[in-house]
Amino acid sequence: MSPIRTTLRRAGAVTALTAAGILAAAGAASAHVTVHPGSYAKGATDGVLSFRVPNEEDTASTTKVQVFLPTDHPVLGVLVTPQNGWTAKVTTTKLKSPVKTDDGTITEAVSEITWTGGRIRHGQFQDFDVAFGQLPDDTGQLTFKTLQTYSDGNVARWIEETTKGGEEPENPAPVLALTAKAADGDGSDAGSDSGSSTASGSGSDSGSDTSSASSSAPAQATGSSASSSDSTARGLGIAGLVVGVLGLGAAAFTLVRGRNTGS
Repeated sequence: MSPIRTTLRRAGAVTALTAAGILAAAGAASAHVTVHPGSYAKGATDGVLSFRVPNEEDTASTTKVQVFLPTDHPVLGVLVTPQNGWTAKVTTTKLKSPVKTDDGTITEAVSEITWTGGRIRHGQFQDFDVAFGQLPDDTGQLTFKTLQTYSDGNVARWIEETTKGGEEPENPAPVLALTAKAADGDGSDAGSDSGSSTASGSGSDSGSDTSSASSSAPAQATGSSASSSDSTARGLGIAGLVVGVLGLGAAAFTLVRGRNTGS
């Protein structure tokens, strides 16, 4: 085999291996437990959080999921959506600092939700939906540490927190970003609008408005999360193309140099 052909094969192999490494990194990132949507407005009411749990083990199934809710900035009015094959256990904790609301003072909040009885097999994922009555308005994000137990006894601990400006840890906890409240009068504050309708006596209209607002908020936030994922995918694709071009360029350079040396 000529030196030129050998060089071309080596360059192609390096390019292929690098691209494979990029794709593998993308797959590993998508295997983390995440919360959807990725953001809500501070103090948002009547919404739904979905905890997505993928199974990343080749020879074991996920049989238990534990999600821990923060109690220093509690999520109020938590309700669990029934999941086929899964049994949910909800644990409440007495708050160190009671929370005052329009409906009174809240002294307890949900601190842990455990799902058991089901099975998430290799190549599958499960969404665990949790409805909430109100999110806190005194913090910029909520961290939901999660434990994922497999049928072989291994436990994936998604509990590491990402520092501001730092790299994502190996086992990151799901994080919900809390954004600034929408300005009054732009139609985004559906909670207060539906409350006004109820007070004026048009109960059926306010009910439909609240339902619409509850469903639209997660959808909009999910779109934002999907857009972020698309940007990441495009970035990885561009990186792969750049690596390929560099590999081919190196091969071409070696080819020309070999010809000049031979001549």
